[in-house]
Amino acid sequence: MRYSKIGPLIIVAVLMMLVMAACSANNGSTKETDGSANKATDAASDSVRVVASEKGEITIPSNPRRVIGLSVVYPEFLQALGVTPIAVQNYHADFPSYLQEPFKDVQKMGIAETPDFEMILAAEPDLIIAPAWWSDKDYDQLTKIAPTVLLPQRDDWRDELKDIGKVLNKEDVADKVIQDLVDQEAAAKAKLDTLVGDETVMYMMIMPKSVVLYGENIDRGSFIHKTLGLKPIANFPQTEQSLSISLEKLPEYNPDHLIVQLDDENNEVIQQSYKDMLNSALWKNMKAVKNNQVYVMGGKEWFSLGMSPLANNYAIDVVLKAFESKGN
Repeated sequence: MRYSKIGPLIIVAVLMMLVMAACSANNGSTKETDGSANKATDAASDSVRVVASEKGEITIPSNPRRVIGLSVVYPEFLQALGVTPIAVQNYHADFPSYLQEPFKDVQKMGIAETPDFEMILAAEPDLIIAPAWWSDKDYDQLTKIAPTVLLPQRDDWRDELKDIGKVLNKEDVADKVIQDLVDQEAAAKAKLDTLVGDETVMYMMIMPKSVVLYGENIDRGSFIHKTLGLKPIANFPQTEQSLSISLEKLPEYNPDHLIVQLDDENNEVIQQSYKDMLNSALWKNMKAVKNNQVYVMGGKEWFSLGMSPLANNYAIDVVLKAFESKGN
């Protein structure tokens, strides 16, 4: 009888111990689960960033892998920052030579007033960056595809590059790109001063029905005459950014050196105008032509000149090589 009374007590005690152990185990697993949840929350917050845009603060991936930059020049900014875009809006059928290798696998979407949303969706971007002046009207559609950051319009491409650098957490890269270009410009300017000195240089574009001369108060002309320090012709009107003239007027502007571009190398009308000019007595009697100091540059390669560090970098190299080749 004694053992019969003690037995149940022992059983109850054992059961209580088991219950307490189970509770303790549950409490430990709950703490561990809570810790895992906190870690997961921290990891999730680490995987996104909040950035400023023209539409307010936007949450984007911390390290976006598939970025699209809308407008013709934003892809060049991305590439300058070390981020190759997955798809681009392209004005020309082919990329300029300085982008052909890095963009060999980049999808071309063409250029239109309204972007091709289906192609953007198919590219599966995790981030879209665009200037507000270009893409504000498309913002609602774009945000349905991926987080979209609209940036302000800037007068200087350097500010645009810095804006994108801030979005991508690459502000130091943007600063280096700008400084490297400053150094390159200074070195090229000094070299050209040695090669050209006070001789005059004129930059002209062959259009379908006219010739356009660029002065130093427009991006392209400023690059030639201010950035690279090449002396403009004396009789170019300082109040004008450019002049559209006929071939017959060309001898009135008779520089020592001529930089020539075709507005569109594939346009048959422009090609014919260029051939007619080359065969004309007016052209052959110009000082630069007689002295073999005419430099023909690619049109699409200079399309973004004055708007992109990559375009400027390329143009500096080809101008320097062109003048060096004539000086040897």
